[in-house]
Amino acid sequence: MVTTAPTTPLEAELLELAGSVPDPELPVLTLRELGVVRAVHARGTDSVEVELTPTYTGCPAVEAMSADIERVLRGHGVREVTVRRVLAPAWSTDDITEEGRRKLREFGIAPPRVRPPSGAVPVGLGPTRTRDPLAGAPPAGEASAAPEPVRCPRCDSADTELLSRFSSTACKALRRCLSCLEPFDHFKEL
Repeated sequence: MVTTAPTTPLEAELLELAGSVPDPELPVLTLRELGVVRAVHARGTDSVEVELTPTYTGCPAVEAMSADIERVLRGHGVREVTVRRVLAPAWSTDDITEEGRRKLREFGIAPPRVRPPSGAVPVGLGPTRTRDPLAGAPPAGEASAAPEPVRCPRCDSADTELLSRFSSTACKALRRCLSCLEPFDHFKEL
């Protein structure tokens, strides 16, 4: 996670408050767990600037996030709150905390897979179906060197298929488990 360490106890307290705001699209997660609140800078005791990095540049939830952060901090006595969008470094699904990943799974959304620490972000459409490598060969016509499978958040099966590259939001794909036959959202890796 890229969060800047607070320099004062007040900034630490306000960062915790700003981070406790639920995500408007995934209210099971807080903005801290999602990894989008980067820093809070106090400008005296009654004025702060919050650094917020959207999950992607055109994210429609940024306005709601900003308004919710302002409301929470003003409710805590901060008179002037400025929420500034910070695009660099860009947000990545690696910024989602372990707690956030656990909550996504419990909510029925497959969390994004964790990328190897190489730093490279592979870009590609990839296979539409994933299988447990111990379950046998991949479907005909698909390469055997597939990425880690997307596991069903309900039964933990690795035998899942892609139904649509886009789901309820642009950051999620719609998949179906071929074991329990339940559809589920998968938070795409970015």
